[in-house]
Amino acid sequence: MTDDRALAGELATAAGELLLDIRRSSGLTGKELGQEGDRRSDEFILGRLAQERPDDAVLSEESADDKSRLSASRVWIIDPVDGTREYGTYEPGGGRTDWAVHVALWSADDGLIAGAVALPALGVTYLDDGSAVEPVAGLASRPRTGVPRVVVSSSRPPAFADEVAAAMAGEVLPMGSAGAKAMAVVRGEADAYVHAGGQYEWDSAAPVAVAKAKGLWCGRIDGSPLVYNNEDTYLPDLVICRPEFTEAILTVTTEGAGG
Repeated sequence: MTDDRALAGELATAAGELLLDIRRSSGLTGKELGQEGDRRSDEFILGRLAQERPDDAVLSEESADDKSRLSASRVWIIDPVDGTREYGTYEPGGGRTDWAVHVALWSADDGLIAGAVALPALGVTYLDDGSAVEPVAGLASRPRTGVPRVVVSSSRPPAFADEVAAAMAGEVLPMGSAGAKAMAVVRGEADAYVHAGGQYEWDSAAPVAVAKAKGLWCGRIDGSPLVYNNEDTYLPDLVICRPEFTEAILTVTTEGAGG
């Protein structure tokens, strides 16, 4: 039987390939494309999990929340398309690349035990063993300026984003999906990802699993740990950063969180 980490990677990668095909062949754009991608990616991942891990529970953004997961020993936490708006921004021959597919596995004993983040438009899937499947070759990114980078939501940047960047002697860069921002830190193209504009467990579970495997610090903006498989799936804020920036960032964000 495929082990959990490999299965997470397979599901994220295959769902990403499906999403690329839908993008190319459906003739849809914008909101309609996003809705179709969400639906079909969700159906695909849930169908595979029903075959491969029929005894596990699932929490997915695009499916009804079965509260029996609260007593389950293993729960897959899924975001079929992270960055639906970015995914829907497409024209033949091009489109935004900052969207992702998230597949994570939570255990009642050990928390997050497997995770994969696929960036399909870049042809790469990151696993929580610190590796990447089909690494991006010649990834186009903004040239480094020699100062630390803080990636934030392009639509909901935290009010303290500039203050965090100043504490790091760095600069703020807006970007799309949570997975894309987290993987920019994993790749070393950014040094921190800070968010306070509202998220849910499926937005961060897989990125956090991958980031932790790379030795990055992950937690909430008040410094507390990220806890998954809660009855209320709202997990509104997040910090993923290189460990040496943790203190400087939390000095700002804990004040912003009311700490």
